[in-house]
Amino acid sequence: MSSAHKNLSIFKTENLPDISWKKFVVIVAEWNDDITEPLAQGAIDTLLKYGAKETNILKVYVPGSFELSYGSQVYAQKAEIDAVIAIGCVIQGETKHNDYINHAVAGGLTEVSLKYNKPIIFGVLTPNTHQQALDRAGGIHGNKGDEAAITAIKMLGLK
Repeated sequence: MSSAHKNLSIFKTENLPDISWKKFVVIVAEWNDDITEPLAQGAIDTLLKYGAKETNILKVYVPGSFELSYGSQVYAQKAEIDAVIAIGCVIQGETKHNDYINHAVAGGLTEVSLKYNKPIIFGVLTPNTHQQALDRAGGIHGNKGDEAAITAIKMLGLK
């Protein structure tokens, strides 16, 4: 189901694991910060709502979405970090730049997750327009940050 037909802030919450002692890093791309800041705040708010301690959530910045893979790797290799949530937004422009960035970021985050056996969550919007991004950063389609945080929590439940 596309996010145009689903609210990203509505999800199942049965049988969530206890995350009160888990440590999270929310890595935020500075590019498109009018979108990434609300996404990051949604992720942090959702982690807190479901039991994370504020002192166990670290928010760090990277210049853009392309740098999310390396930023995630820096923190994933730390034994004390349980999950990383990568937050970014790559809006389609007049060139295929977005295709290359989105593909690289998705592959890079997957690689980091498998390398360190930790949840590395893809909280990256890949919309066609700025308005579509706003709609998914707390707008009419909810907040992708909320969805990314609940995904991290659920993935920690697999361990």
